[in-house]
Amino acid sequence: MSAGVRVSVCSYPSLALPSRDVSPPSSSLYFGRKSHRSSFDIDLKLRCNSNETRRTKPVLAVLSSSRVPELDSSSEPPQVFDGSTRLYISYSCPFAQRAWLARNYKNLRDKIELVPINLKNRPAWYKEKVYPANKVPALEHNNKVIGESLDVIKYIDANFEGPSLAPNSVEKEAFADELISYTDSFSKAVRSTLSGEDIDAADVAFDYIEKALSKYKYPKYKGGPFFLCRFSLVDIAYIPFIERFHLIFKDVMNVDITAGRPNLAYWLKEMNTMEHYTETRQDPQEIIERYKKRAQAEARP
Repeated sequence: MSAGVRVSVCSYPSLALPSRDVSPPSSSLYFGRKSHRSSFDIDLKLRCNSNETRRTKPVLAVLSSSRVPELDSSSEPPQVFDGSTRLYISYSCPFAQRAWLARNYKNLRDKIELVPINLKNRPAWYKEKVYPANKVPALEHNNKVIGESLDVIKYIDANFEGPSLAPNSVEKEAFADELISYTDSFSKAVRSTLSGEDIDAADVAFDYIEKALSKYKYPKYKGGPFFLCRFSLVDIAYIPFIERFHLIFKDVMNVDITAGRPNLAYWLKEMNTMEHYTETRQDPQEIIERYKKRAQAEARP
């Protein structure tokens, strides 16, 4: 890596990072862990999903061919509040990805219409007629609109049929509340390391996730290596961000955040066997290429 390159995490403001020099700081995150190669290699043939059926290989393809184009300023609006249920998203937004994943997991593709919005060229009608906050995700249902990603995924789980995403015990409910309340602090901590403000913060944040994933650890708790044993709202809350940080640290910093963190490595690999999730993923190469283009643009005098 050449010094002096200035980078930020992504092209939408909600996850943008301050510019920084990408020369790796002297931190345990960079020098205490092996780059690019995880220390925990799980045989996918031994993996089980929540109903204990066997998987034999990961589902890594990004299903982009079936995605409809995003609506922009030149697009006509849908018939808002006509009784249809619509989920407004952006394909590149991690917050919207949460809601999209919840919809998919509960098998609601035929009941909740996906309406992708171009965040760089937003249609005026979206703010005027749908969601005054002008953000994604937003769920149009029963003549009202629910915004904020964590509220949307909880609403989808509580108001639609399909596999439950809620904790199934009082103990797990308390643990889920703790983990979900930490999501913003987690992202801020990781960003502070990438920005150069606190070189140790990301290590602490990823170690917190590693420990949390050990509480209901597979195989003692059957169902998979998820935060609450089975797939839940907590996994949905974290995966879009950890996925992106995983790519960014590996490509820009030459650091594998899963090295020395076997639970995190196992969780990420298991997530990538789930078509409900992989359907929502953005092509990793596109994320990196867009990231580098922005880095190059910000590095120009």
